[in-house]
Amino acid sequence: MSLAHQHLVILTGASRGMGLAMARQLLTPGRHLLCISRHVAPELEDLARQRGATLLQWSQDLSDPSEAARRLDAWLDPQETRTVASATLINNAGMIPRIGPIDECPAGELAGALRVGLEAPLLLTAAFLRATGHWVAAGWRGPRKVLNISSGLGRRAMAAQAPYCAAKAGLDHFTRCTALDEARREHGARLVSLAPGVIDTDMQEQLRAGDPAAFPDLQRFVELQRQGQLTSPQDAAVRVLAWLERADFGEQPVADVRD
Repeated sequence: MSLAHQHLVILTGASRGMGLAMARQLLTPGRHLLCISRHVAPELEDLARQRGATLLQWSQDLSDPSEAARRLDAWLDPQETRTVASATLINNAGMIPRIGPIDECPAGELAGALRVGLEAPLLLTAAFLRATGHWVAAGWRGPRKVLNISSGLGRRAMAAQAPYCAAKAGLDHFTRCTALDEARREHGARLVSLAPGVIDTDMQEQLRAGDPAAFPDLQRFVELQRQGQLTSPQDAAVRVLAWLERADFGEQPVADVRD
């Protein structure tokens, strides 16, 4: 499958929340959007037809990140690079397992949270850099970007949130390390791990539904909603995608949209 002089964007977790909002905003002529999620979103297909946009959706369980990365590598590597203006990977997918201390969370849920939230972004980034690195070696000179959607909880500890905090902290640090690697390469990619602020999504509902005995910060999340301090997925998507277009993207590998 070839692309027609388009900006290629790969987005994970595009079937709901901020990911779905980003996908809607990315569906424009001149852009080829590949969405990787557990479930496809029929509304995106309809919107792509209405706008004359190019969309491909993969139903892919990111708790099996090796298969997802293999599939992405195999799809990217043979692309006709003369038709690609730029290439961007947005690692947005994440999950919160059972809320509470890690010894009270089933091992499978702990492992799943780390696979989706950290291992999948790491392996997908590696596949993206490897395949597009082959493009660069063959003479392609379009910009390459990796945007990892992090969280303030990757930078601040919170009780009952060890798996999610650990995944986001790992996301931040692997972004820092990979940015150093890419800076040493000719036409290297630019990377940012970006905290998008506090967003009104299903994840917030999950936090507010936690057991107060196991989650001492529960009331804080209840108050955020009650006081109207949650950003809508649509507004958050606007701010995140605007960051992606900044001229200084990548100069600060770990950032927050509220900075």
